[in-house]
Amino acid sequence: MKISPMDVQQQQFKGKMFGGLDAEDVDAFLQSVAGEMEELLRENDELKARLSRNATAIAEMEAREAQLRETMLAAQRITEEMKANAQKEAQLVVSEAELKGERILADAEKKLVELSGQIQELRREKVQFESGFKGMLDTYYKLLNLGNE
Repeated sequence: MKISPMDVQQQQFKGKMFGGLDAEDVDAFLQSVAGEMEELLRENDELKARLSRNATAIAEMEAREAQLRETMLAAQRITEEMKANAQKEAQLVVSEAELKGERILADAEKKLVELSGQIQELRREKVQFESGFKGMLDTYYKLLNLGNE
């Protein structure tokens, strides 16, 4: 059973006929006890309120901590995804560059073959021209020699 300060103040003592209790001392004591109880109850209420505030603050901090953990995990996942995407993109760029290089090389080889063919054709034409020109010169030379005889 809880005793309140009011219970202490209203407590009555029966007096004895001979050698009873001094009413003033009892009242003073009861007032002192009531004051102490009031102070203890007030302190208890303050401590309960502080405990409640602290519990609320702890709960908020735990919620923030959980949120921070989730945010950090999300950031880590995003970072890993970005790295993976960057690697894929780099591989794609390298593959495209290799393909482009192969095409350029193939075009250059094709052009080389064409130019080699053109050079051979020009050499053949040169030989033909030289043969034809020499033949023509020989013919004119013979004509000139026949005309002098």
